[in-house]
Amino acid sequence: YDADSLHDVILNEGGEPVIPPRRHRKYQHSYDKFVYRQRWGIEGFFAKLKQWRRVATRYDKLAANFLGFIKLASIMLWLK
Repeated sequence: YDADSLHDVILNEGGEPVIPPRRHRKYQHSYDKFVYRQRWGIEGFFAKLKQWRRVATRYDKLAANFLGFIKLASIMLWLK
């Protein structure tokens, strides 16, 4: 993820990259550590959410049913 071209593409598109640079890079670009921690928390949440087979394989055909189970699974994770 630490490609200079990827960093430049994100900046050109108007985004703010929150990818930390590798330690061996000569040029260490800046990034927001707080936002990176939040990003990691969200990725970890989705990893836990995908432990339910129903979510990972998307058994539900209707978007409303799928969203309902996502909410139910999220509540179960939050209460855990």
